[in-house]
Amino acid sequence: MRAINCSSSHKVSSNLRPLFRADAASGKVEKIKSAPERFDAEGLQVQQFFATSKDGTKVPYFLVARKDVKLDGTSPTILQAYGGFGIPMLPNYSPAIGKLWLEKGGAYALANIRGGGEFGPKWHEAALKTHRQRAYDDFQAVAQDLIARKITSTPHLGIMGSSNGGLLMGVQLTERPDLWNAVVIQVPLLDMVNFTHMSAGASWQGEYGNPEDPVEGAFLRSISPYHNVRAGVAYPEPFFETSTTDDRVGPVHARKMAALFEDMGLPFYYYENIEGGHAAAANLQERARRDALEFTYMSQKLMDNK
Repeated sequence: MRAINCSSSHKVSSNLRPLFRADAASGKVEKIKSAPERFDAEGLQVQQFFATSKDGTKVPYFLVARKDVKLDGTSPTILQAYGGFGIPMLPNYSPAIGKLWLEKGGAYALANIRGGGEFGPKWHEAALKTHRQRAYDDFQAVAQDLIARKITSTPHLGIMGSSNGGLLMGVQLTERPDLWNAVVIQVPLLDMVNFTHMSAGASWQGEYGNPEDPVEGAFLRSISPYHNVRAGVAYPEPFFETSTTDDRVGPVHARKMAALFEDMGLPFYYYENIEGGHAAAANLQERARRDALEFTYMSQKLMDNK
């Protein structure tokens, strides 16, 4: 017996429209019911582009910007991605990004890099273990495509990611410090040589590899942000965020990286919330504080230098 879907509508969300119920029977995206709008989306549009990664793979990304955006490389732009554990990053309505960034004239890009689940298991498997550099190359390719299209440029380009996305940001900080002017690194993994001994790290060897294995360990050391900070390099001033009660990744990664930057005399920002676990915020008030800190930092780095 085949199950029959009796529902004629689906819940849909986009970067510019909140969650709404759309008519599926007609095959059209016809709004029936919607959550309230939290920011002014007038004059904004969402476009999808494709960047070419180092190995020739086409990597899609979504860009949210004003329809009349000037192609002169001066648009303050935040680029975000995750790229791990087969988790897809799809267009999503974010009141914080809308109110605190898009309304102020900023642009926002979401990269669908390998390691995620946007195109099924093979897209995820393509960046497992010693192949993980592909995800980092994909992210850099998207950044370079944004610059080539003259949407933005290094002085106005910032990146943001959490958890595995925080590792992604840490790698971008150490691999391509010349490409960004702001880096928000949220509840991150950063010590990839010792991650299996920290919190739940041992359970992620299927994703990252085993540091004790000669081949996998050598690769992990080569990309480990904590082990690749070099003296004499001009790094953008990063913003490290964590939570004292994070029992998934643990605060030790961010603490170690901040201590290393301090020892080397490198400038950085650091925020550790006492509560909130891996979300680094236990309630709406704490989440609002995190959003305010992050977008104030991004504004100062990417907008105030125009």
